[in-house]
Amino acid sequence: MITKRIIPCLDVKDGRVVKGVNFQGLSDVNSPVELAAYYSDNGADELVFYDITASAEGRKLFTDILTQVAATVFIPLTVGGGINTLEDFDRVLKCGADKVSVNSGAIRDPDLVGRAARKYGDQCVVLSADVKRVDGVFRVFAKGGRENTGMEAISWIRRCVDMGAGEVVLNSIDTDGVKGGFDLEMLDAVCNAVSVPVIASGGAGKIDDFVELFRAIPKVDAGLAASIFHFGEVTIPDLKNELDRNGIPVRI
Repeated sequence: MITKRIIPCLDVKDGRVVKGVNFQGLSDVNSPVELAAYYSDNGADELVFYDITASAEGRKLFTDILTQVAATVFIPLTVGGGINTLEDFDRVLKCGADKVSVNSGAIRDPDLVGRAARKYGDQCVVLSADVKRVDGVFRVFAKGGRENTGMEAISWIRRCVDMGAGEVVLNSIDTDGVKGGFDLEMLDAVCNAVSVPVIASGGAGKIDDFVELFRAIPKVDAGLAASIFHFGEVTIPDLKNELDRNGIPVRI
């Protein structure tokens, strides 16, 4: 059985890791380089690095901090934020990223996913989808959750996977930072729509939330979280030991 992955997420703004609630009210947490080294040494399976204001500010991702982070970790690193062209993919990969996450850039230019997959391989292209319920419908949001695209989310995600996205990070804006558990309804809908790995993001508040996630939706490949790890509310070794005790396969 394939082991479930535990993935801390570094949301980076102005060179610092920050965290908010429902994508709002960002507060400073720590240095991304220090946090990345800590997670790499303490059992994280992968790491995600998002330059969360690059798209909204219309600029390229900060590569100096990214290069330092990549040099610090010995686990797969996914990087996103301000990825709009193949040149952006190339630049980030040359900084040490293993996978590149695209969100707003794919919304502006859907063929970017296909072009990147053909050049770098499906396994390198990660679709990050920020999704929120609007009048009972899952809608895709752009620019760090600031802009409603009006697109229905499940069909959009399926389209990107058909074009070559090898993995999906599903960020539920409804549960982000609330710490009330993952958005199981939304995750189930996405897992039933695509055959590539799906990473659950948004809502983790305690160890039991991960146990519930993997039990309720066995198709989910990984759980991603930020604040509970950053603030020491949950340690990755404790989380993995509890998952193991519950019969959920993890790398310990």
